[in-house]
Amino acid sequence: MLFDYDTLQVIWWILVGVLLIGFALTNGMDMAVSTLLFKVGQNSKERGAIISTIAPHWDGNQVWLITAGGAIFAAWPEVYAASFSGLYWGMLLVLFAIWLRPLAFDYRSHNSDETWLKRWDIALTVGSLVPILIFGVAFGNLLQGLPFWADENVRWHYDSVFLTALLPLLDPFSLLCGLVSVSMLLTQGCLWIQLRTVDEIGSRVRGLTLKLALLTVVLYGIAGIWAYAFDGYQLTALAPEGSFHAITSKSVEVVPHGLFANYQKVWILWLVPVISIFCFIKAGIAGVKGNAVKGIIYNSVAIAFVIITAACAMFPFVMPSSIDPESSLTIWDASSSHFTLQVMLYAVIIFVPIALAYTIWAYRRMWNKVSAEDGEVSGH
Repeated sequence: MLFDYDTLQVIWWILVGVLLIGFALTNGMDMAVSTLLFKVGQNSKERGAIISTIAPHWDGNQVWLITAGGAIFAAWPEVYAASFSGLYWGMLLVLFAIWLRPLAFDYRSHNSDETWLKRWDIALTVGSLVPILIFGVAFGNLLQGLPFWADENVRWHYDSVFLTALLPLLDPFSLLCGLVSVSMLLTQGCLWIQLRTVDEIGSRVRGLTLKLALLTVVLYGIAGIWAYAFDGYQLTALAPEGSFHAITSKSVEVVPHGLFANYQKVWILWLVPVISIFCFIKAGIAGVKGNAVKGIIYNSVAIAFVIITAACAMFPFVMPSSIDPESSLTIWDASSSHFTLQVMLYAVIIFVPIALAYTIWAYRRMWNKVSAEDGEVSGH
């Protein structure tokens, strides 16, 4: 084997994070652009122009979401099983919303009636806003721990069903994390609109970019202060070697301010949230000055470091349990076999560069500013 098992488990923890960052910077960005349709576009032609900036890319960007989901299933099958048991209705809500997007992209251009166009624009806005909000809410729940446990046969259980399973996930802290997700991606969306549309449209988002960037910093800071009050989880001992139930045989303690334990042990990690805040501010300033390229670079770094902030806070936990800490899933006990992780790594080495190369080629090939007239001509 190229790597030992422990090394592969850490590599896949990093790779899943990279895929989530890729999703946020691509699919998250085009969802944010769609969410801004009515805020920026003053009429159906301008909204069509805005849609034209992402229409050639949105389906390709969706690959990052599919790849991240597939990687979680293959690398951490227990996480996949446990999360679907309790987050099923949240995932369905995201799925129903995402279904609206291809329909809106396609059917919008079938009729030039203003009412028809407006209805599909609303569908596209809703279908884009809901996922980026729910994904942030999901991160908020992961940071707090989810109410699940494993029985003696490692079958996953939740106390609630249907709405009683969904509504508790929408707690205030998780909703705050959802707002952080929305605001940081809307900042990216504003910068993209500014970059890809003529000044008549793009200039409207300059001030909005700075406001959203500063709002993100405020919400992100509040979330961090709030998270400090939470208890966290600390892995004190792995399951004994040869244990039949490796997941439930480990030892986990609930400790005060546990989400900051890794930051207290490794002080250099504090640079992660500091860099993200710095880059959000720089992105907002670049946007208000009309330098969209620099703004996108800064905001992309900031988004990546927000995700890394959460990852550093949770490591080595992937899905903590708030009911039975020993049932929490970590990278050490939720991973696939050594052979599976190795084969998947080969696949990633081959196919991810291909997907990345295609993404870069597609953006370069269709890189030009659009106007309201272009949106009308293109059928969007």
